[in-house]
Amino acid sequence: MKIKLDIPISEEAVRQLKVGDQVELNGIMVTARDNGHKLMVEERPDFIRPYLKEGVIYHCGPVVKKDEQGQWQFVAAGPTTSSREEPYQATVIGEYTVRGVIGKGGMKDRTIAGLKEHGAVYFHAVGGLGTLLAQRVTRVKEVFKLEEFGTPEAFWVIEVKDFPVVVTMDSHGHSIHDQVLTSSQQRLRELISG
Repeated sequence: MKIKLDIPISEEAVRQLKVGDQVELNGIMVTARDNGHKLMVEERPDFIRPYLKEGVIYHCGPVVKKDEQGQWQFVAAGPTTSSREEPYQATVIGEYTVRGVIGKGGMKDRTIAGLKEHGAVYFHAVGGLGTLLAQRVTRVKEVFKLEEFGTPEAFWVIEVKDFPVVVTMDSHGHSIHDQVLTSSQQRLRELISG
């Protein structure tokens, strides 16, 4: 059963989510990568705050184009590897009251602690589905730092409908990424010794 969540998301709703839950997101979210996270921690810009309060950050470097009316359209919107944001993510979650982070590959202990403390989750988006995920982006509401950061690193404020993700790190300290790593290491030891 899929859980439908509207953004902004309350802390109460996030705390009910568990690892393995399949979710469809609806509402406004923001793409942010390395430059954006660094900026959010070091300069704490006000322009992005309204979009992140009880909102969702998507680790994504989209492929975009302008349509005949001059409006931005997403062509591809696949997730990027989240581990690069580990030094910043917990601080960003707390500072901006972020309720969800989307990416691929999971994150580490500092982010897990931040999710638990502030009431947020890590959503995994399936890599390789960039074109399909772009179809779930219904409009580009705003773009910040495009000239300074370039297309992949800019803050894209987007509206999404039925954006499919899976909770792989919850607000209770559980991480499917840790579970997979532990079981894989155990299986490797069995294969080597056996």
